[in-house]
Amino acid sequence: MKIGFELWVALRYLKVRSRELFISLITWISIAGVAVGVATLIVVLAVMTGFEQDLRDKILGSAPHVRIEAQEGSIDGWRPLVEEIETDPALGGVLSVSPVVDAKVMFMAKERVQGVELTGIDVSREGLKPTISASLVEGDVTRLRGDRPGVFIGSEMADNWGLGVGDRVKLISPEASMTPVGPVPRFRVFRVAGIFFTGMYQKDTSTVFVALDVAREFFRMGDSASAVELRLEDIYAAPLVAERLGETLGDGYRVRDWTQMNASLFGAMQLEKIAMMLILGLIVLVAAFNIASTLIMVVMEKARDIGVLKSMGADSAKVRRIFIFEGAVIGLVGTVLGVGAGLALALALEKFEFLRLPQDVYYINTIPVVLEPGLIALVSLGAVSVCLLATFYPAWQASRLDPIETIRYE
Repeated sequence: MKIGFELWVALRYLKVRSRELFISLITWISIAGVAVGVATLIVVLAVMTGFEQDLRDKILGSAPHVRIEAQEGSIDGWRPLVEEIETDPALGGVLSVSPVVDAKVMFMAKERVQGVELTGIDVSREGLKPTISASLVEGDVTRLRGDRPGVFIGSEMADNWGLGVGDRVKLISPEASMTPVGPVPRFRVFRVAGIFFTGMYQKDTSTVFVALDVAREFFRMGDSASAVELRLEDIYAAPLVAERLGETLGDGYRVRDWTQMNASLFGAMQLEKIAMMLILGLIVLVAAFNIASTLIMVVMEKARDIGVLKSMGADSAKVRRIFIFEGAVIGLVGTVLGVGAGLALALALEKFEFLRLPQDVYYINTIPVVLEPGLIALVSLGAVSVCLLATFYPAWQASRLDPIETIRYE
């Protein structure tokens, strides 16, 4: 006997007969269970991957891919550092290298005060302009400079404070200036030169941008910078670039890439995805138990057939393979149907956007969907593997039947 014969027998057992309608019904329930589990996993993982990538893109839209800081204080010699990075042949794919100034200040407008994160950017560097310009909903990058220095504020802050382009605001430094009458808070009047929207609520409510030279003058930093930031062509090369820079620059600097700066956020999202896979995988596990119970009943129903096959020369291994093939066919059909249904639902969700999100609660108004072939293959392989494992006990039970006992009274 060859494997083709064993598969033929397994397919024959799957055919519906009038006296086996109950077993056939359980078989279809098992197939449906596998299909539902696989489809649910594909759709949920596609949505979670979409949220993760959308959030990553929004974070990296205005954040650096690699950030270099001094271990203590600010970076005084940032110009040679920038030149060294730009001329290092080992650091391929670097789009821009720019100094920045970061500090906490008080933002005052319309008799309201709030603490914000001030970032001074070098608008003269072309590599940085598209990053800032892409998130602007009003204004222009060039307006940061002028007779009266400009400031970019987030859209949430503009809405909450009732501010628009051209309005006057005041930035107050926590460092006081000494005067004959004592320390006086240092402040400067700015005009709102633009409004940006990143989709990140915290950034849109508590971050402001000014020109780099204005920030250095305001904080009396001379020609130093708080950090040097890099943007890369390939964001996934950031860990390698950061490692290379850490080895090159030595202990005087701290180099971090975007995965390290946002490790807690992306780690939590990855853990949530794994937990969701395990929870929804229980649906497939329940379907696998249904497959096992179905095969056990088939073994009981086909005991006489098994006895006849053994009496004709079929050994235990061949009998095992018959029922393993039967369970594998059930699992494979369920997986194929589940993958098809999951892909169809995910693509429909992406194209027709029939599930809308309230934008006043979420940072997006539609559910993002990203289908990863690797995850789909992993779900499919896992479902088929679980179904195969469920066939081992019924197949082993069938192989142990004594042909003499099963056909004695036939």
